[in-house]
Amino acid sequence: MAGMQAAVFQGPGKIVLQEKPIPAVGPTDALIRITTTTICGTDIHILKGEYPVERGLTIGHEPVGIIEKLGSGVTGYHEGQRVIAGAICPSFYSYACQDGCASQDGQGHSHGYKPMGGWRFGNTIDGTQAEYVLVPDAQANLAPIPDGLTDEQVLMCPDIMSTGFSGAEHANIKIGDIVAVFAQGPIGLCATAGARLRGASLIIAVDGIDDRLNISRQMGADVTLNFRNTDVVQEILRITGGRGVDASIEALGTQATFESALRVLKPGGTLSSLGVYSSDLKIPLDAFAAGLGDHRIITSLCPGGKERMRRLMNVIETQRIDLGPLVTHRFKLADIEAAYDLFGHQRDGVLKVAITP
Repeated sequence: MAGMQAAVFQGPGKIVLQEKPIPAVGPTDALIRITTTTICGTDIHILKGEYPVERGLTIGHEPVGIIEKLGSGVTGYHEGQRVIAGAICPSFYSYACQDGCASQDGQGHSHGYKPMGGWRFGNTIDGTQAEYVLVPDAQANLAPIPDGLTDEQVLMCPDIMSTGFSGAEHANIKIGDIVAVFAQGPIGLCATAGARLRGASLIIAVDGIDDRLNISRQMGADVTLNFRNTDVVQEILRITGGRGVDASIEALGTQATFESALRVLKPGGTLSSLGVYSSDLKIPLDAFAAGLGDHRIITSLCPGGKERMRRLMNVIETQRIDLGPLVTHRFKLADIEAAYDLFGHQRDGVLKVAITP
């Protein structure tokens, strides 16, 4: 059987490039030749052993590529077509999907249920940091890339853009709202852009790195606050005249950012949590108004499926948003271990890396 190169999890602290067989294609699958992929913060949680996956699994969940082979039951696509697939690749026949929550399509599969819902690539099946990836339920998940868009232009769609936008969507943002976005990494930057598209009139971006705050202005932030030299909770309350923000979006996954997002929230406001947490959260009694504040706390897992991907690519194609500044570094797949070292240690101003076989 022909082989391919893939980034494989071998245990905490060790993701290495090794040869694996090219996957066989079943009737409902599609084999995609990867042309560009990337590393996500969740992959770093895997690398550190903070999120458990099986040893020997190919990591990665953000595919851009070309259809190499289609299963016999997949129609409406052709080999050689440029496509993406969402990081969450739902079946659309599970109970969760039919109940309107496709991202939680985690039950009814042979690999069993895991807390991260329908996230399969690089979690329960081999992922995208490889020369090829097998896309399950391809009919529901392959999204053709519009002519004229480059790989890097659509690279954020499978996960980062979809997740960040879902944070804004679930935050119940209305036209004229004031929104605070805590953390301006790639997902937070997309949440900032999503808040602008949803109609927020004042967006306050919080981070500890000035370069990221500068990019957040390109994404739609009106006010930027560096938590290293400002008491951001007091400043946000000052900006809002003590009322608090209509919605806050937490995009890092730490106790400090979650608590700050709650403390600046108005009574009846929504805290939209996007962070992947690696330890228990504690909700402070005063900030939570002892449970009497009519607050809404909602979490999101990256929405997937071909319709979601089509809509995101529409936003890019019509130039409503430019996510090009998020790709700061480029590596060949052969250098994936160096890419992990850079991204995992957040050196050299890295936001996202483009990985090309």
